[in-house]
Amino acid sequence: MSAGADYLQSYLVHLASERRLSPLTCTNYGHDVTELLRLAGEVPLEQLQIHQVRRFVAQLHGSGLGGKSLARKLSAWRGFYAWLARYHGFTQNPCVGLRAPKSARSLPQALSPDEASRLMDVPADDTLAVRDKAIFELFYSSGLRLSELTNLPLIQIDLAAGIVRVTGKGGKTREVPVGSRAVEAIRNWLPHRDKLVKPDQTALFVGKSGMPLTPRAVQYRIKQWAIRLGISADVHPHVLRHSFASHVLQSSGDLRAVQEMLGHANISTTQVYTHLDFQHLAKVYDAAHPRAKKK
Repeated sequence: MSAGADYLQSYLVHLASERRLSPLTCTNYGHDVTELLRLAGEVPLEQLQIHQVRRFVAQLHGSGLGGKSLARKLSAWRGFYAWLARYHGFTQNPCVGLRAPKSARSLPQALSPDEASRLMDVPADDTLAVRDKAIFELFYSSGLRLSELTNLPLIQIDLAAGIVRVTGKGGKTREVPVGSRAVEAIRNWLPHRDKLVKPDQTALFVGKSGMPLTPRAVQYRIKQWAIRLGISADVHPHVLRHSFASHVLQSSGDLRAVQEMLGHANISTTQVYTHLDFQHLAKVYDAAHPRAKKK
């Protein structure tokens, strides 16, 4: 076994026994440091220079590894070298100061207005379908997060006023409008809920057991209905939140209002939807402008 491999084994023992990291985390560190040893080849760890590690990063990036994965590897390598300095007298850390290349920011997936409308057309012919229609309408009407919906007590929705009060990230509470279609769907659900709900439960949405729905159950129901209704997109709860945001922004252009309704602490988080809006406008332009059409 090489000196590098010996160091790695001791490092993993240190992570597990002294830092008490989970087995999965230790395994991931092991994979990342093993990659460093492979790239270093015959070069001893104490002789590696920053330009060599920079080349390793470039090689991995060229092979298709993204910025986030490279950043994680660099973090693991820096931690390994910090341990080598502390316990084995290494005098330099060739990973300090290196940054991973930035990944292209992926845009959130959103349904087209037509796809969203089709998903709302759940045939409410049994109790669970009535409930699911209410869930989908509320997601799309108010842009709730999945956890906000599954944790929503009945008392926090005012159907007469068309307002839902939700507690989001960081325990922050906000009020969001509820559209008339969603209000109607929830009103239709409430008599069914009354027959199912356990006496001590307050959740707006419950399952056949009378207990609150789990996030996984909601994800499953949305995916199954999308398939049944012939929607080819990969539909999950966050897609409805994204669709809400992008469609409201396309109609209103009011980024600040969308920020408030989504519960984003920083408007830069909301600004990603301006890119979706631009994509929408670009498609309209390409389809409509005489000079944009391909001959």
